Amino acid sequence: MTPTTHCKALLALAAVATVFAANAADPPAVPNEQVVVPEVDRRDVKTPKFPSNDFEFGIFGGSYATQNFGTSGVGGVRLGYHITEDFFVEGVYAITKVSDQQFRRILPGGIFPTEKETLTYYNLSVGYNVLPGEVFLGGRRARPTQLYLITGVGSTKVDDQRRPTLNFGLGWRVFINDHAALQVDLRDHVFSLDLLGKRTSTQNIELTGGVTVYF
Repeated sequence: MTPTTHCKALLALAAVATVFAANAADPPAVPNEQVVVPEVDRRDVKTPKFPSNDFEFGIFGGSYATQNFGTSGVGGVRLGYHITEDFFVEGVYAITKVSDQQFRRILPGGIFPTEKETLTYYNLSVGYNVLPGEVFLGGRRARPTQLYLITGVGSTKVDDQRRPTLNFGLGWRVFINDHAALQVDLRDHVFSLDLLGKRTSTQNIELTGGVTVYF
């Protein structure tokens, strides 16, 4: 082989190697057209509206000890709103009886026009859940509970006298389910009276139990 022929062969091999190298560096072409076109109609999905259960409504009953005028049964209703997991507000209206039976033994005619008079009150209070927990019913079932403190202001009416009232106390809830609870409350209602000729501040203790529903 002559030198000229040898050079031509080397040039041909170099050209072939350059072509192979260029083909290896370029990625394979990807088709732009989509092979499978889905034909599924999009349907509208309505998101469910879950109840917040921030409002509560309850009924209760128990005993109301009026200072100087005995203890009687009391009953009422409550309506509340839970602002957060810790704080809530509550409005209450209740009715009970007071008696001047003891004074009639000393004072002719007693203090009230009749031996028993109606006492009504309403208040607006703020509560704070201080101790959430659980109560076990048997060995396998547990229900959530809440211990709370509560205080508020309102008005008490007895014998045609309406007096500003401060109430404070504590309560305990046991949740039956997500929408209902059993509730026990102990509260002191503080207001002044002048039925005995001198205005004095009275302490009136109330102990009640009831059922509350949430919505």
